[in-house]
Amino acid sequence: MLYPKNLEQKINFQKIKDLLKEECTSALGMDYVDKIAFSSDPRLVQKLLDQTDEFLQIIISGEFFPSSNFTNLNPFLEKAKLEGAFLDQDEFHEIKLSLQTLQACLKFFAKNGENYPALSQLLGLVMELDMGLLKAIELIIDEKGKIRSNASKELQLIRNQILYEEGRLRKVMDRVFKEARAKGLTPEDAAITIRSGRLVIPVAAENKRKLRGFIHDESATGQTVYMEPEEALDINNEIRDLEYMERREIIKILTQLTDRLRPSIPLLRKATNFLGLIDFIRAKAKFAQKTESTKPVLVRERTISWMNARHPLLELALKSQGKKVVPLSIELGGQDRLLVISGPNAGGKSVTLKTVALLQYMLQCGILIPVHPDSKSSLFDHFFIDIGDEQNLENDLSTYSSHLMSMKYFTQFANKKTLLFIDEFGTGTEPQFGGAIAESILLSLNKAGAFGVVTTHYGNLKQVASKNQGLVNGAMRYDVEKLEPLYQLEIGKPGSSFALEIASKIGVSKEILDYAKAQIGEDRVRYDRLLTKLENEKNQYAELLQEVKQKEKLLKTRLTEYNELKETLDQTKKRYIQEAKLEAKRILDETNKKIEKTIREIREGKAEKEKTIQLRKELEVFKEEVKPEKNVIKDPEVKVLGGKIEVGDWVRLKDNGAIAQVLQLKAKEADISIGELKSTVKLTRLEKISNTQLKKEQKSVALRSGFSTTQKMMDFSPNLDLRGKRGEEILPLVQNFIDEGNMLGVKDLRIVHGKGDGILREITRNLLRTMPPVRKMEDEHADRGGAGVTLVTLK
Repeated sequence: MLYPKNLEQKINFQKIKDLLKEECTSALGMDYVDKIAFSSDPRLVQKLLDQTDEFLQIIISGEFFPSSNFTNLNPFLEKAKLEGAFLDQDEFHEIKLSLQTLQACLKFFAKNGENYPALSQLLGLVMELDMGLLKAIELIIDEKGKIRSNASKELQLIRNQILYEEGRLRKVMDRVFKEARAKGLTPEDAAITIRSGRLVIPVAAENKRKLRGFIHDESATGQTVYMEPEEALDINNEIRDLEYMERREIIKILTQLTDRLRPSIPLLRKATNFLGLIDFIRAKAKFAQKTESTKPVLVRERTISWMNARHPLLELALKSQGKKVVPLSIELGGQDRLLVISGPNAGGKSVTLKTVALLQYMLQCGILIPVHPDSKSSLFDHFFIDIGDEQNLENDLSTYSSHLMSMKYFTQFANKKTLLFIDEFGTGTEPQFGGAIAESILLSLNKAGAFGVVTTHYGNLKQVASKNQGLVNGAMRYDVEKLEPLYQLEIGKPGSSFALEIASKIGVSKEILDYAKAQIGEDRVRYDRLLTKLENEKNQYAELLQEVKQKEKLLKTRLTEYNELKETLDQTKKRYIQEAKLEAKRILDETNKKIEKTIREIREGKAEKEKTIQLRKELEVFKEEVKPEKNVIKDPEVKVLGGKIEVGDWVRLKDNGAIAQVLQLKAKEADISIGELKSTVKLTRLEKISNTQLKKEQKSVALRSGFSTTQKMMDFSPNLDLRGKRGEEILPLVQNFIDEGNMLGVKDLRIVHGKGDGILREITRNLLRTMPPVRKMEDEHADRGGAGVTLVTLK
């Protein structure tokens, strides 16, 4: 049940239909747009959404799918169903093109049907159609829509005879024309032309009796007549007779072809419906691509759980102005069924209500909606709306009585399967009475178990929503310092109208505001101030929480890097120790062998003096060879400069040799930066070094730690491919990629995540927005991946 009758105009759904028609390629698809209807049947809605979603995947994949000649064949079929009637060659040409399009669709689904099961089910409309009819038409009608000469033997003979006679006629006319020109009977610039379908010669009027023939026409001035020479009369008559024979043969061929088509008329009507339906589904898919719409999860439980919902018409309008719409997240279900939104004027209350109304209506019409694909929604049997403003909507319920008529209808027919929307609830009469009646109606609708969104300024409705199960307050967030709306919905607390603050900002005098406060009452002013204070504190805490999250993420990254570096150093140390032990063992073994050999030779030589001296010399030489070298690896001597340490100077920590740069000086301490690490140390621990020595020290540190910036730069790629990754795998990959690029000074990076459902892209860009080094991000050029690639520019 829908209320009121002009509901679609009120939520601007008619504009959605107009945009869908713009995406159609034929009148058939437009006819289906006009037939769009609200449905509460879960199977039907799911099928319509699946069909559109599958066609969206076809478009995104870039696979070829026919996009032309979706012609309405019904007028031709209506004509052909009469016995004895025949279709002309142009009509058969249209049928031929449509059947070729149909054949291309069948081939596509025969190849890819398993990937698109919902669309493949539509083939039941055309599976029984005999495609031999297409071959029969192609044998008769050529690519230009004309009857082929070989359509029948008789037609071919007739056309060959016509060609022969036309050639003979041309020769006769050329001869006669040359003779007439030689005699001066024709004007100087004259040429053979056609009158009444016959070749004629222009002859000066005064010479018309000098040439035997038939006059067909004369010029506007009467100075020239157009004559058919006597020699050409018989040939022209013969050609005319042949043309009549050709026409009769063509009619005979077309009549036979129409008789061949007539038994297939019922199936051709189904084929026409299939083509129209495909064109309509493609239009919905193209509109979904333009608005970045997706298919939410349909659930049985009454719920509306949307993330990043956007009003498609508002988004398109803002996009044309170079602006962006603020996404909406809303959660209705369980004990929170009726949302009462409050807040200042122009804060986005009505836009939020209309966004929810339009998207839910689109969803139940089988149209994909611009929300996060993980969003959930259920279907409602009844859809009621009462909008009484002029904000881009037709207003035919402008008085309070008409509002009450709507409320009467709502309270009579609302139940647990009803979704309702009421804008500026209770306005239009004296606030004291209007608020009381609105409160009573709201409680009645809540008792009926209805779902919906209500906007209001009445404080009593906010209090009712906070005290009753089924009702929940919502507020449009507001920047209390700048007094500007943020257009963000926050569910769980009421919003302030900020009437006094806005009036003060505009410049209303203090005396007037003091009087207004006195009339309002101290309790009410205190309550409104409390809401304002809560809003202000919430904004501050939100900023602090975001900052803490960023620092925590950076800390985790640095901790991971530290652990990886420590692990590398430990492994390197173990390897060097193992190598040293092996080398020591080899030298020791060799030394023992040398000593044993020397002792053995001395004994065998019976301690001959010269022999013993010679052996001892050889042993000393060997000892020198295996003796470890001193100062093979020397730490570079760092030249310490004199003078006072200033901000920006490079210094070395005396106790550990680390190189740092001075960021800030205090009384006896200095803030220094060691890479990404910042620390505060005493000045007595620092010594100033020169830039030349700085480079040597950095190079030495890099060699000792096994880290080479040059090698890292050579190994680093500015492209990161995330395709095929899961959501949880993306965070460390993107974080390390951005950190390395920032560390190496690479400003332009490229992340490939593909298009698909847009999930990887959404996760990636949400991560990038939280990273301090990122200055901006944008889509790649359409020729190089478009929305499937994100270009990142670092600060």
